Amino acid sequence: MGHNQGRHGEKAVHLKISQKGLYALQAMMTLARRHDQGAIKIREIAAESDLPEKFLELILLELKNARIVDSVRGARGGYQLRRDPAEIPLSDIIRLVDGPLAPMGDAEQLRSLIAKDANHRALYEVFLEVRDAAAQILEHTTIADIVGGAMKKSPGAKSRAAKKKSTGA
Repeated sequence: MGHNQGRHGEKAVHLKISQKGLYALQAMMTLARRHDQGAIKIREIAAESDLPEKFLELILLELKNARIVDSVRGARGGYQLRRDPAEIPLSDIIRLVDGPLAPMGDAEQLRSLIAKDANHRALYEVFLEVRDAAAQILEHTTIADIVGGAMKKSPGAKSRAAKKKSTGA
């Protein structure tokens, strides 16, 4: 997640997840799909996920050090999930690889801007609400949810969509 200095010396926030974060999530999806098959070789994960093998090695090592995946040595070696995919929220992976949850940066930074910049307080409050909503979704969506097909919609998302449709907004 990149930051640039803003006009008032604060960091500007970018709306994106890093390539490394995407690769980590894609690798986790591959491991989740094959969770019942034991350890999967890096070469197979890279091929199945269409990821560069050398970069994937670094990502898997980071996931191993965070105790999200295990490595198995030997001819039948490779990597496997340490927990059931239903117990691994997307937020764990994104925070590990990219730091504070995307898309709006870290909550403390936004709270600081709300406190310091009265002229733009309402804007930063909206950004904080968006950040909190994104965090909620990422914390309540697991690797199993995204491997299982379409992501489940939260009741709040449906009611907002219905409300938007009925008001024509």
